[in-house]
Formats: sequence, structure tokens, C-alpha cells
Amino acid sequence: MTRNKTNSLSDYRYELGPIRPPSEASSLLIRVTRNCEWNRCLFCPVYKETEFSIRPIEHVLHDIDLIREYTDFLQNPTDGVRIEEPLAYESAMHWSINGLKSVFLQDADALVVGAYDLARILYHLKGNFPNIERVTSYARSSAINKMSLDDLILLRKAGLSRIHVGMESGSDTVLKMVRKGASKAIHIQAGVKVKGAEMELSEYFMPGLGGRSLSEEHAIESADALNKIDPDFIRVRPLAFPVRAPLRELMLSGEFDRCNDIEIVQELHTFIDNLEGLSSYLVSDHILNLFGDLNGHLPEDKSLLLSILQRFLKLDEEEQVLYRFGRRLGAFISLDDLNNESRRSRVSQIMSENNVNSENIDSLTEQMMQRFV
Repeated sequence: MTRNKTNSLSDYRYELGPIRPPSEASSLLIRVTRNCEWNRCLFCPVYKETEFSIRPIEHVLHDIDLIREYTDFLQNPTDGVRIEEPLAYESAMHWSINGLKSVFLQDADALVVGAYDLARILYHLKGNFPNIERVTSYARSSAINKMSLDDLILLRKAGLSRIHVGMESGSDTVLKMVRKGASKAIHIQAGVKVKGAEMELSEYFMPGLGGRSLSEEHAIESADALNKIDPDFIRVRPLAFPVRAPLRELMLSGEFDRCNDIEIVQELHTFIDNLEGLSSYLVSDHILNLFGDLNGHLPEDKSLLLSILQRFLKLDEEEQVLYRFGRRLGAFISLDDLNNESRRSRVSQIMSENNVNSENIDSLTEQMMQRFV
């Protein structure tokens, strides 16, 4: 880990990291760390061949000052301003358009900077923008567990309102296989601690991560872990195989036997069926998910969520192929779109022109998903 301790702004530049959760599309992005301290997960392509470092806190505070200067100018253009950091100005413009309501702290885990420094950043942010409604960050379970409950309460009081944790799986076998650097017990401990600090918690589940051989264990153990945590949100993130992800090579060599869409739906059914005794909102808010409408509160919407999956599994093979291809094209969002004759006709035409069928749909959808990873 590299930490730049300089207090000088001589080498300052405004920075943006590469990713944020889909739910933070309207948020201001403030980069606190660069890349990922762990960076060994086989399924993740994002930070490979990059060095982790913590940005100087003075740089982060200056980011916030610049955004304040630029948003003030955008709201009152009669005041002159010199645009020295165009990227910061673009960020301020995007945030202004979206109401100046939420902030996401980048990159993979802002908590690794420590409670004191992160609280300084949060207080500076709130001091400049007192009307912010939500400040969120990714965090690894291991980083959360290194903090005391008092540390997390301090951060919550300073303004950190939601933490996103990539649990991915509750199966120790799967977690070890994909080199997640965490165990089921570690995930549960961290999740319970965040809830104890009265912060909102988003936990991510990755269907397909166990492959065919571990699919059932992956689903059941993940549901069991989440039952013990009771997060505010359960976010579904299907496994993909982007070029820079090490797991792709294992998939291509046959060492990892990937699940197809049908098997993923069956796994999701097992997963949701085993969610018990919690009050979470399950959300399918990523374009790679097969069902854009697989959203609902637990426990009251559990039957509805299961019915969506059951409805797909009851379709004949030709209809399943049509929906799978249409969803990857972006033409379909839910199964109801199969009843939209204009969309259906267009998808069928493209399928015919490209000879899409049940024999090649798995490989074609994998190629199409590469556009979004």
C-alpha cells in the first residue's frame, strides 16, 4: 500500500476512479483511494495491473472545495470562475443536473484510510454541502472488521450513510476458490457491525460464481449468510467473464464450468427461496441481470420474485432463447416484453439474420455481455 503524506498541492490533480454502483449514477464521485488494496479476486477485471494507494487527504479536501466553487458558479453564472480542472467542472455539472443530493466515495474501499481521516473528509463534505442526503462507499468486510463499532458510529455521525459490501457468496468453498479474501463468518461479522452502527447496508450476491458444481451450495450458503446479516439491500450481480478477469482463462480452459442462463435462474430460485427472517429489499439494478424487474421487499414480495423465475422456467425452449437474446440486446427488460409485438418482431428478425438458436445462444450471450463489463 502506498500513502502519499505530502501536504503540498503542487502535484494535485482532480481524479475519478473507474467504477461506482449503478445506484450511484446520479452521485458526485470523490476519489479517496486509488484502485483496490486486495485486488486478487479472480472474477474482477477492474484493478488488475494497477497499484493501490491512498490519495493525500489535502487532495481530497481540495476536490471538495473545487466542486463547491464550480457548483456555486453553475448556480450563479454571473460570478466569474477559472476552470483549472475541467474534469472537476464536468463532475460538478453532472451533479448539479442531478440535484446535488448524493455522493459516492471511490475506489474499492474508502474505509481503509482510517476512521479519523475519513471523518475529516466527511465533515468537510457536509460543511460545504449541508443538504446532501446520502454519502456511500464500497468497503471490504475485512476493512469493516478492523474498525470498532465506535469508529463506524463516528463515520455515520460524520455523514457516511450507506456501505456497499461485495459479499458475492456465503459459501466458504466458493469464496476460497475465487480468492475473495474473506469467509462467510467474516462477511457476517462485518454486516452485523454495519447494521449495529445504524448505517444502511447493501450486500452483493453474484449468481453463477460457484459454477455448476457448487451452484446449490453457493445459493443456500449465501442466503444463510444474508439471513444472519439482514441487510437493507440485496443486490444481484451476475457473473460475467471480461477479458481481464483471471476467471475467464479458467472458464475457457474448462477448469471453471460456467452456468448458463437457465441454470442461473434455477440458482436464483434456490437462493430467494432460502431467504428467511429478514427485511431486505432485493434489487436487480444491473443491465447484466436477466430480469430487470426482479425487485421486491422481503418477506412480502418473496412469492412475486419466485413467480418471475418460475414463469421463465416454464417457457418452452424457443421462448427462453428469444427472451435471453432480446434481454442482451437491450430490447427486453421483463418477461412481459415478450407480449410487445413490435419488440418481439424486431428481436426475432435480428435472431434470424444472425442464425441465433438454442445451440449457440450460450456463446452469443457471453459475447454480448462483454459490452457491459
